Amino acid sequence: MSTLSDLLAEHTDLPGDAVDHLQRVVGEWQLLADLSFADLLLWVGLDDVEDGPDARVLCVAQCRPTTASTVFTEDMVGALVSESQHPGVIDSLISRSIVGGNGTDTDTESVPVRCGEHVIAVLTRDANPTRQRTASALEIAYRDCADDLCAMISEGTFPTPAERTDVNSSPRAGDGFIRVDTEGRVVYASPNALSAYHRMGLTAELSGRDLASVTRSLVTDPFDSQEVADHIRASLTGSEGHRMEAEARGATVLIRTLSLRPKGNSVGAIVLVRDVTEVKRRDRALLSKDATIREIHHRVKNNLQTVAALLRLQSRRLENEEARVALSESVRRVTSIALVHEMLSMSVDEEIDLDEIVDRLVPIMLDVATVNPRVRVTREGTLGVFSAERATPLVMVLTELVQNAMEHAFDAGSAGVVRISADRSARWLDVVIHDDGRGLPPGFSLEKSEGLGLQIVRTLVSVELNGSLGLHPADGGGTDASLRVPLGRRARGT
Repeated sequence: MSTLSDLLAEHTDLPGDAVDHLQRVVGEWQLLADLSFADLLLWVGLDDVEDGPDARVLCVAQCRPTTASTVFTEDMVGALVSESQHPGVIDSLISRSIVGGNGTDTDTESVPVRCGEHVIAVLTRDANPTRQRTASALEIAYRDCADDLCAMISEGTFPTPAERTDVNSSPRAGDGFIRVDTEGRVVYASPNALSAYHRMGLTAELSGRDLASVTRSLVTDPFDSQEVADHIRASLTGSEGHRMEAEARGATVLIRTLSLRPKGNSVGAIVLVRDVTEVKRRDRALLSKDATIREIHHRVKNNLQTVAALLRLQSRRLENEEARVALSESVRRVTSIALVHEMLSMSVDEEIDLDEIVDRLVPIMLDVATVNPRVRVTREGTLGVFSAERATPLVMVLTELVQNAMEHAFDAGSAGVVRISADRSARWLDVVIHDDGRGLPPGFSLEKSEGLGLQIVRTLVSVELNGSLGLHPADGGGTDASLRVPLGRRARGT
């Protein structure tokens, strides 16, 4: 099945920040679907939407509500439609505003997804037509909050990068929903929310009361109680949403706040609550397993550092300069792999921030290798986060290319700069290692190079990363080593 990343990589050229924003929208939209009692579809344009009736849009993600029956019994992901088939999406892309419309079988609303100054996609809400009956207080509260969140999506103020949701544990609307007004008083609390607060020890009514004060009085730990109360009050002033755990009378409750600020004006906040007492009990049983995995990475890191130290000691005892250099290069390579395992020993999701590793490796390269001390190494752009299996070869390739430039691009004693420039999009990670040195030797061929470092790089790029590499003269002098690594589906070679 194609994922959102796969489809964006194959069919769009969205920049990395736009892709990240769409991932955040999808991370939040189960809540929006439940509050809207509607199916949500995410559409991206494949053509210039102003070209007329031939403009097309592609559905890249779908979410069904848990609070109502679905409108679409079939999977819509991958569906390609034209303006005549779905005019509301095209109208929303062009007008950059919310477009409402009633279909023959569904009520449909198109909401532009804004990232910065650009509309990068459209989110549609498709619901079964409202029957002729009086809506309940829960339905009214849900839909009002859904309308506010859609307005914020169209304005680019929701979700924010700081609001990272754990889709597996973050409370949902059905777990417990509370709407508070601009003064923090409860306007509506769902039955499940009331049950959660009753388990925490509440014996009085919740409606009309100051939620921050009530919650603070129930939470056992005084520091936690003050923090929870502060976060609830902060959500009324537009602060980023927070997810907190609170314990009271043996019950553990997950609390999440969401500020509602359509058009930049506070209209209150959403507070979601979930009783996770049993979940926490089961989680404790898994802690030993996670700790074991991290301990394995920690011990691998220690063993590799021991090997590097032994190689370093051995190199100092050698009189042969060529052998000493070879051992020093081995120290650098072992150290780079050890650093990956060190990061994994502190990670809970087996993912690595490549920028942090590269920034830590550069001083190590300067320390352990025989290089010109007057050469500086700088970094521009963002390499991003990679899985453990891809991070190790990427780190090896980058360090080899940087080391190669530091050792071979400059005359002895001359100053220079090696610059790492990264550009990450939905499809590719492009990295250029540029130096302002003397350039490539006459007749140089990457494919025919017999240097061990470049042989390692060629093998890792082609076999492990399924990418491409080129070395060529740079504009204005020096050399550019251009690395392109596919992301999404291309990264798996399919």
